[in-house]
Amino acid sequence: MSSSNLLVWFRRVALIGAVLAAIVVVLGAWVRLTNAGLGCPDWPGCYGHVHPAEIVGRVAEANAAFPSRPFEYHKALHEMVHRYAVGGLSLVVLGLAALAVVNRRDPAQPRVLPWILVGVLFIQAALGAFTVTKLLQPLIVTSHLAGGMTTLALLWWLALPPERRDVKAAERPVRRLALVALGVVILQVLLGGWTSSNYAAVACADFPTCQGSLAPPADFKDAFVLWRGFGVDYEGGVLGQAARTAIHLTHRAGAVVTALLLFTLATYAFRRAQTPSVKVAALAVAAAVTLQWLIGMNLIWQGFPLWLGTSHNAGAALVLLATLALVRFLFPAGPGIAFGLGKGGR
Repeated sequence: MSSSNLLVWFRRVALIGAVLAAIVVVLGAWVRLTNAGLGCPDWPGCYGHVHPAEIVGRVAEANAAFPSRPFEYHKALHEMVHRYAVGGLSLVVLGLAALAVVNRRDPAQPRVLPWILVGVLFIQAALGAFTVTKLLQPLIVTSHLAGGMTTLALLWWLALPPERRDVKAAERPVRRLALVALGVVILQVLLGGWTSSNYAAVACADFPTCQGSLAPPADFKDAFVLWRGFGVDYEGGVLGQAARTAIHLTHRAGAVVTALLLFTLATYAFRRAQTPSVKVAALAVAAAVTLQWLIGMNLIWQGFPLWLGTSHNAGAALVLLATLALVRFLFPAGPGIAFGLGKGGR
């Protein structure tokens, strides 16, 4: 197979990986929202088995091994489905690294990012284990979410088609704004993870007010203590209502800032775009932000149903991917371009 064909297959596999990574992110949200994060108290197996069905006839034995965490089939199944998807994603990431080695003589072949992905994969495995064994410590859970989003972002970046062109003067200010916007999106995703891992989403059951007020009691000091030590079971959260309210209000404020910045970026990029791909990416950013706000508002108005909670995590992934696509098309591939990650710019 020629180098060009290998590169085509590399991008196809990266796209498959991005789709699978998105599924993993959504499944991770599903696990959290169904309180199944500790459905399997050990790792990588579940009560020492590969599938929860193997435990059904040995429940007494499983409960004796983990007396503080009685076996619940549906929670164990949710957790293991997530782990199976992660296993499939791991194989895709390792396959991309292998393709990068095989096609390493092609100057357009991404050679650095595939191996960064492998490193992220191992870090994610460790965080996944710690998430369970350290009883859903919020900092670890948020870091695990960040790792999942990083994996998704890198796979998406590798899957996006390259553009060979000169950057016009009209687009240069947009590029700077796009990088700032990407940083803000990343911070908002992390804040969303902190909100979820501290069970603060339900702290405000109304919108646009919170607890019927524009300024409800909020404890910002206790809300953002990153480390509270091991040995505490964080399932269900340990913060008081005022601290959870502070987290929720901060997440709302971040959503407003992020939306305003992204709408500004989308408008600016669309008007100054020199290629159709930049215009399409700008429209995608605006559409993703609009969809995420609709999901977020209806999530509260409808009483936090599971499907909307899971969709909110998917919406965050869409906002990240749309912003990344815009950044990618504003930074055309070329020698030393696109963060200096190889001659092909990836």
